[in-house]
This record gives sequence, structure tokens and C-alpha cells, in this order.
Amino acid sequence: MIHGGVCAAKGFKAAGIHCGIRKNKTKKDLALIVSECRASAAAVYTTNLVKGAPLTVTKQHIADGFAQAIICNSGNANTCNSDGIQVAQKMCALVEKHTGISADDVCVASTGVIGQKLDITPVEWGMDALVNALGDNSSDAANAIMTTDTVEKQLAYSFECGSAQCCIGGIAKGSGMIHPNMATLLVFITTDCAISGAMLHDALCEVTQDTFNMISIDGDTSTNDNVCILANGLAGNEPITEHNENYVLFRSALFEVMNGLSRMIAGDGEGATKLLICSVVGAKDMPNARTAAKSVICSSLFKAAMFGADANWGRVLCALGYSGADIDVSKVGVTFSSVAGIIEVCRDGSGIAFDEDEAKKILSKKEINVLVTLGDGKAEATAYGCDLTYDYVKINGDYRT
Repeated sequence: MIHGGVCAAKGFKAAGIHCGIRKNKTKKDLALIVSECRASAAAVYTTNLVKGAPLTVTKQHIADGFAQAIICNSGNANTCNSDGIQVAQKMCALVEKHTGISADDVCVASTGVIGQKLDITPVEWGMDALVNALGDNSSDAANAIMTTDTVEKQLAYSFECGSAQCCIGGIAKGSGMIHPNMATLLVFITTDCAISGAMLHDALCEVTQDTFNMISIDGDTSTNDNVCILANGLAGNEPITEHNENYVLFRSALFEVMNGLSRMIAGDGEGATKLLICSVVGAKDMPNARTAAKSVICSSLFKAAMFGADANWGRVLCALGYSGADIDVSKVGVTFSSVAGIIEVCRDGSGIAFDEDEAKKILSKKEINVLVTLGDGKAEATAYGCDLTYDYVKINGDYRT
């Protein structure tokens, strides 16, 4: 792990400013990430039928497998607006005007309230300051894309690919409306590894299945979910153009970044006080393992029990039972653990005697692990979520107003 976020890789700069989209002047609301050269690009998007206009424009711009910049605003989702496409295109045109990067090589994203027109004026006014601020400023960019997030989310790794030392880093936003399918949230990843657009897309889709697609905070899939990655090749490694050993190395590094961001997102769920990690082992195959783990994390009753530090393991079995996963309930075991200790609460589908006070102590910590053993095979999967608290309702009761 290294420092630098989206600026850790060679040839990338970032910036984040307050331009005036958000009323609170202390909140940054416009971010820009640029590569000094054209880069291979790939993205995955929300499967919600209601999609933000920026997704349509980004998909068009990276259809050739290349891009050079990402611009993103917070405070307004630019979704369900009659002029949304035009506004998203205008944001890309402003990047071209102020940086010289072709508008067709710009990915665009927006996050915030749905159904309110996005005034392009603040973006126009802020572009000079945004471009002038470009530098080693991943933190500013990470802050500028936040909405109800309470902490910035960024990290980076270095890794060897052939004889070259490569770097990969990312920033993300996401706290509520998180229950992805083939994408999630807003996530921007940069790397100086040389890799083709096709291989980049394959790696992104594969890793998404075991990272961002394994998060659930509230069961809602956003309209603006987008994971975008740029690879400019400046590390100088032999370009990855097929599924070889170097592809596996790259995919492993990408997993570390995306998995780390997934944990940060789940732990910062709206109103959350605890990060919940459900690991399912002994499943018949990977689809069944993923389905079982995700079902537990998605259960509102289980999430509420974890908020109260209540070792109600029946909620876990209930979620497994309706998950649709092919499991033998008579073999199921459940164990809770945290830094305070470990306690087995269910074996072979039935409850066992345990110390309630000890369980309460274990479940009162900020990170709770739930181990589910199925005894049906060798597949395993991990899902991430958070507890369900009073504050979640408070935050979303007046989100728009």
C-alpha cells in the first residue's frame, strides 16, 4: 500500500474545489482527474433502468476504449432532466476548453439529488480554478465527490508487472442508496500499467463481482452508479493484451484497491456505527456463496440486530433460507467475532449454548465478522455491509429538502 490515491500512478493529476453547485461553501463539489496522455479506459454502470445522463455520455466517450480525463460534480445527480445529456456534454466541452483534452476523451459523472436541473453556470465559473489546482490532490478530488459520506475514500498500491514497477489507486464515494449490480457508487481508478482496453474491461468486470457487487447498505441501487478506470501505460511494462500471468498480477492489484474501497464504503454507510463482514465458506459453488453472503448483509432485521449488539443468529439463518442459494440448512454453522473475541452461536442448523454477555461484548465493536459455514463444498465469498440505525432514517427523511 502506498500514498497518493488517484495521483499515485505516473502521469495523473487531480483537483477538487467548491464551485457553487452546493450551497454550503465549505463543501467541495467539483472534481477533475487528468492523465498526461490518452489512456485505455473501461467502466461498468448501474443496471437501474433509470440512469443518470452522465452515464450515457461516458459510455459513448469510452466506446473506443480510450479516455484522458474524468470530471465529476456532487450536489446534483443530473438524472431525470430533459436537458441532462446536453449538460453532461457541456461539462466535457468545458474540460476541452480549459485543458485541451478532447471532449470525446472525457468521462463525466454526477451525484446528488435526482430530478433537479443541473445549472452549468457554477461549473463554467469554477473551471479556471479547478484546472489551476491540478496536482497531487487526490484527497481534494475524493472530498469533492462526497455527498452524505462522512469520510473520504482513497487508497493506492504499487505492484510489479514484468520488470516494471506499476501503481494503481482510486477514490470513491458512497454512503447510501447502495445495493449494486454490475457497478456501484462512483469510483474512479487510475493506473500507469500498460493494458489494453479490452483486458482492462475484463479485469474490471471480474473484480467488481467480488468487491463492489458484494456491498449492500440499504437495498437501493442508485441511478448514477459508475466505476471507471484509466490506464495510461507510463510505467513502461510490456502491454497486457491477453489473459496471461501479467493479467493475473494486474487483476490482483485491482482487487486490492477495489476491495479496500468496498470496506470503506460499507463502513461509512448512512448512519452506520459498525462495519459488517459476512464470510460464507463451504458453498457448492461461487454463485451460491455470493448469494448467501449477500443475503445476510442485506437483511434489515440482521442489520438492526447488529446495531443493538444482539446475537440473534436466527436472523442469519432466516436470510440464508430465503436467499435462493442451494444449501443444506441442517449443516449451517454461524460464528460471530470481533477484536473482542469469537463466539459460536449455531452448529448444524441449530442453536448452541453461549454466553450472552460475551456475545454482547463482541458485537459492540465497530467491525463485526459473521462466519457462515455451509459444509456443501469449497466455494467461499465475502459481503460487506453496515448496521441499520436510527440515523439512517433521519438522514433520508429530509435528504432533498
